Amino acid sequence: MATSVRAAGDGSAPPAAPVRVRSAGPGSPGRRPPGRGGLRSTLYRLDLKAVPYVFVAPFFLTFAAFGLFPLIYTGWLSLHRVELGGEAQWKGMENYGSLATSEFFWNALANTFTMGLLSTVPQLLVALGLAHLLNYELRGRGFFRVAVLAPYATSIAAATLVFAQLFNTDYGLINTVLGWTGFAPVDWESSKWPAQIAISTIVTWRWTGYNALIYLAAMQAVPQDLYEAAALDGASRWRQFLSVTVPSIRPTILFTAVVSTIGATQLFGEPLLFGGSLGISGGSGNQFQTLSLLMYEKGWVTGALGQASAIAWVMLLLLLLIGGLRILVSRVRAKAGS
Repeated sequence: MATSVRAAGDGSAPPAAPVRVRSAGPGSPGRRPPGRGGLRSTLYRLDLKAVPYVFVAPFFLTFAAFGLFPLIYTGWLSLHRVELGGEAQWKGMENYGSLATSEFFWNALANTFTMGLLSTVPQLLVALGLAHLLNYELRGRGFFRVAVLAPYATSIAAATLVFAQLFNTDYGLINTVLGWTGFAPVDWESSKWPAQIAISTIVTWRWTGYNALIYLAAMQAVPQDLYEAAALDGASRWRQFLSVTVPSIRPTILFTAVVSTIGATQLFGEPLLFGGSLGISGGSGNQFQTLSLLMYEKGWVTGALGQASAIAWVMLLLLLLIGGLRILVSRVRAKAGS
């Protein structure tokens, strides 16, 4: 916009200056080319709102295809009588009722519970001790951290086959050492408790290092001021561990306890390979048959897909119960702290 002012010769007030308006040219910054700005704005909104969904879509599509659909279909099968190669017949809650009266189901549930305790409790205790030792300034600390994680990287098949030879009743190293110390050989395969202890040892060996590194990461996040204050008060290393370290990483301990319990509920590969030809049935007397093995036997050996699906849903309910207990404990602790 341009203005021009012409002064009056008689000293009177100048007249109103004429205003000349100049239209903006095509290159003016205030002018937007028709259609171009609208397209850019639309593309920007799509990039801002739609692209995040595009990035997360592969996960949800994969989960829907391989997680959600099998879950819903298994629930539908659990309400039917389905044989391999046959048609489905509606049975309602009959499969669940047969599980409630089946001694094999209750035996598998008890074995899953006992082997879960035998593997989870020692595993977490040893992992906590290893993490406490690795938290100190040790020479070769990086090597030891990799070494404790090596069993986790070992395949289930390789680890189980090696431990099956170690626990062999006739020529295993464990019985040989027991013989040297004056103890009688132990039947690690046919007896209930020795077999469960042997399988739990495999699980403990594989997962201890993994949990130890989780504990180590939590310990390194504990403020050093707490240890210095405890040392000034005269607390020993053991007292510092009990009064400072353990309370500080209690949420991590609870997390690993829940995850290890869930893993114990799904125990399958170790007892299957440890039992050899009788691994599917959990030994000659079902002494170490778990819920996962029973589900596999019902579904693919006897062909009762409906009962196998019912067992799968019972396992899901158990996992949901464990998760619910974890949330309940966290809320109780939060209320107690507040």
